[in-house]
Amino acid sequence: MTDGPVRKSVTVQAPIEKAFTVFTQGMDNWWPRSHKTGEGELKQAVLEGREGGRWYEIDTDGSECEWGRVLTWKPPTLLVLAWQIDATWRFDPQLSTEVEIRFFSEGPDRTRVELEHRDLDRFGEAQDQARAAFESPGGWPRLLDAFAQEAAA
Repeated sequence: MTDGPVRKSVTVQAPIEKAFTVFTQGMDNWWPRSHKTGEGELKQAVLEGREGGRWYEIDTDGSECEWGRVLTWKPPTLLVLAWQIDATWRFDPQLSTEVEIRFFSEGPDRTRVELEHRDLDRFGEAQDQARAAFESPGGWPRLLDAFAQEAAA
């Protein structure tokens, strides 16, 4: 068993305000359609831009599947999300891990984005399985790469 959070970072070719907006309000443009929890095909990834806002998917069959909620909303520097998806990729209202995303300006057109997914011990016996998924090339690295490409467009 490995302790501690999963940490990843990416540098995007965009001003900090644009990077934050693309990550949050533009999430649907970069979130992979394969990363979903519902039975149907993913139509839209939604992040409501406010503390207490929902983070969820809308599928092509019209169903909505919760992913978590917005815990901290401080544009353009900080976003903290509750991740409430278990290691079998199902919403679990009793589970809440945190994903903190910090945005650091490195110039007028360059932003470093640091992501920390913590409280993985809350997955219990599935902690290592969840960690492996988050750290895998298809996990947070893929998501951050997709975000960086969208932010640079």
